Amino acid sequence: MANDNDTHRPPAPEAWHLWLDGAHDPAFNMAADDVLLATAASRGRPLLRVYGWDRLAVSIGYIQRRDAAPAGYAVVRRPTGGGVVYHDYDYTYTVVLPPEHWLAGLDRVTSYDWINRSVQAGLTDLAVSAELAEQVIPHNIDRLSMICFKNPTKFDILVGDRKIAGSAQRRTHDGILHQGSIHFGGPLPYERAAMTQALIRGFASIMAVTMLDYHPADEFFAAVARCRAEKYATDEWNGRR
Repeated sequence: MANDNDTHRPPAPEAWHLWLDGAHDPAFNMAADDVLLATAASRGRPLLRVYGWDRLAVSIGYIQRRDAAPAGYAVVRRPTGGGVVYHDYDYTYTVVLPPEHWLAGLDRVTSYDWINRSVQAGLTDLAVSAELAEQVIPHNIDRLSMICFKNPTKFDILVGDRKIAGSAQRRTHDGILHQGSIHFGGPLPYERAAMTQALIRGFASIMAVTMLDYHPADEFFAAVARCRAEKYATDEWNGRR
């Protein structure tokens, strides 16, 4: 019979793709993640993407109202849920899992636990005293307009009582898209390269993951350009609610 510790052990060491992406406009960033999810099964391996934003922006959750976004920021609607996320000083990453991956066989909350513990381990590597939240968002919070980092939920990452890292998922027949953001409330206290290396070590320590450099092909970028133009750069998508 399995004991409780078995739930905190990965089935086996594995190799993931690592895409060290640059800074892009908001519509490109969401389109890239969308295409990564659509092509997850054909790639076969899980993928970690690290990327930035080329302008002040906010992303709003899939079900949120467009007017939840503040004035003065570029706005894009995410394919995942959650609240308004400010992309000013944050560090953003995406995990994409193919449908046959062992994490895809777990319930949503347990998969959050695994991924966010890996991020927490990376922050601990930077000497950040981070803990995982234990409580879910209260039912009285308006999810159509909430600010992500003001409303921690179970397995979000906290320093004291302040949320510094959150994430949201989308699950389809193509696999899992897990979008995450780390925000310390102001300019990042660490170089982005140092945070990336710490994040890599965090996934290695929690899930026995090794990373293989990944460079998308021209066909991938062509698909992203189409997705950006037809979906994430449109008022129809971003203002749908």
